[in-house]
Amino acid sequence: MARIVVVSNRVAVPSAEGTRAGGLEVAIRSYVKRHRGLWFGWSGKIATKAEVAIREVESGGVTYITTDLTRADYQEYYNGFANRMLWPILHYRLDLAEYSSLDLTGYMRVNDHFAEQLHKVLLPDDIVWVHDYHLLPLAKALRERGHENRIGFFLHVPFPPPELITAVPKHERVVLSLCHYDLVGFQTDNDAENFARYLKDECRMPYRGPRTFIAGQRAVQIGTFPVGVETVEFERLARRSVRSPFVREVNDSLAGRAMIIGVDRLDYSKGIALRMRAFERLLEDHPSRRGAVTYLQITPRSRSEIKEYSEMERHISETVGHVNGRYGEPSWTPIRYVNKPFSRPALAGLYRSSRAALVTPLRDGMNLVAKEYVAAQDPEDPGVLILSRFAGAAVECATALLVNPYDAEAVGNAIDQALSMPPDERQGRHAETLKVLMQNDIKFWGERFVESLRRPAGVADAAA
Repeated sequence: MARIVVVSNRVAVPSAEGTRAGGLEVAIRSYVKRHRGLWFGWSGKIATKAEVAIREVESGGVTYITTDLTRADYQEYYNGFANRMLWPILHYRLDLAEYSSLDLTGYMRVNDHFAEQLHKVLLPDDIVWVHDYHLLPLAKALRERGHENRIGFFLHVPFPPPELITAVPKHERVVLSLCHYDLVGFQTDNDAENFARYLKDECRMPYRGPRTFIAGQRAVQIGTFPVGVETVEFERLARRSVRSPFVREVNDSLAGRAMIIGVDRLDYSKGIALRMRAFERLLEDHPSRRGAVTYLQITPRSRSEIKEYSEMERHISETVGHVNGRYGEPSWTPIRYVNKPFSRPALAGLYRSSRAALVTPLRDGMNLVAKEYVAAQDPEDPGVLILSRFAGAAVECATALLVNPYDAEAVGNAIDQALSMPPDERQGRHAETLKVLMQNDIKFWGERFVESLRRPAGVADAAA
C-alpha cells in the first residue's frame, strides 16, 4: 500500500513537554498516526550551513524526518517572505505586506532544499500531502526532480480574491506554482472559488469545469475540505478536565461570576484589541455586567522578532490596562490577560467552564478554537459561541452568535445576549452546531482529502 508522506513547515515530533499544539498540528496528527505515515519538515532549529542536519525519528508508527535551517533561511523564508508578505496578503492586509527580493530568493531556496531532502526518501508510489503557505512552490521543485507522484496541497489560511492575491510580487512564480499539484484544497467554498477565479480570470488557464484546470499535461483539481476537531474525544477531555485542580482553582477565583474566554495566538488577524474594546462597550452600555463577568484572554506570544508583533503586543496590553483601570475594583479585575500557552486538557476544562467564548478574528481560514469550544460544552448547560462571520468556522457554526468584529457595539451587545440567553435556546443552538461538527469530525477530514487526491481528475468532484 502506498505511503502517505506529509510535509509541513514545522514537524511536531512528540515530546514530553505537553505544550499547546498549533492548529495545523492538531489537524493532521491523527491522520498521520492512523496511516503510519512519514512526516517531513523543519526541526525548528537554527544551525550554520555546515551544521545543518537531517534527523529521522520513529515514534508511534510514524516516521519523522526533520531538517535544520540556517539563520539566513529562517529570516528570509520564514520571517521574511512567508510571514511579512504572504501571511498579510492571504489575510486581506495589503497595508502590512513588505516585499524583498532577497526574502523571495530565500523562500524559493528553502522550498528547493525541502524538495532535495524529500527526493532522497520518496518512493514512486508515495502520496505526498503538503501543508500551508510556506510551501506553495514545493510540488514544482519535486516535479523538476522527476517525481510524478500524486501530490496534494492544503491551505489552512484564507485565500483572497484575485484582486488581492495579485498584489504578491511575482505572483506568477509563487502562487501559480500551485498548478504543479494534482489537488489544491481549501477551508471554504469562498476560498476555493477565489483560487478558481485567479486561475481563470487572471492566468487565463483552460479548464474542464469550475474546479478542474489544465496546466500543461496536468489536470489540477480544486476542493473544499473544512478542517474539523476530535469532537467526541474533546468533550470527554473537557468533562474530565473541568474537575482538575487547575480548572477548579480558576473557577473558585471567579467568586460566582460568569467567565468569557478567548484563546488566540498573538496575531493581528485575530482582532484581539478590537475584542477588548467590544468588552469595554459591554461594560459601558450594560452597567449591570460590571462586577458580574470576567473575561479571560489567553494569548501566547508568536513571531516576536517581527516589529509589528511586538508593537501589537504593547497596544493590546495598553488596552487591557485601560479597561481594567477604568472599570476594575479591588475585588474584581474585568480582563485577565495571560501570555503563555496551556495544555489541551487545561483549555478544554476552561472552555467547559465558560459561559461564552469570544472568537472574533478579522479573517481566519477556519479557527479550531470555535469548534473545540462547542465540542467541550455540557449539552445540558452549554455556553454560547460568539463568532466572527469572517472565520471559516462560521459556515459550520451557523447557530453561533455571528458578529462583525469591527463593530464594537454589536459585539458588546452579542456578549450581553449570550450572558442573558435562556437554557433552552442555548441547548438548541449547541445541539445544532454539534451535529454538524460530528459529521465533519477530524477523522473524516484526512480521509476525504487523500481519497480525492488518489482519484484522477474527472473521476469525481474533488469538493468534500
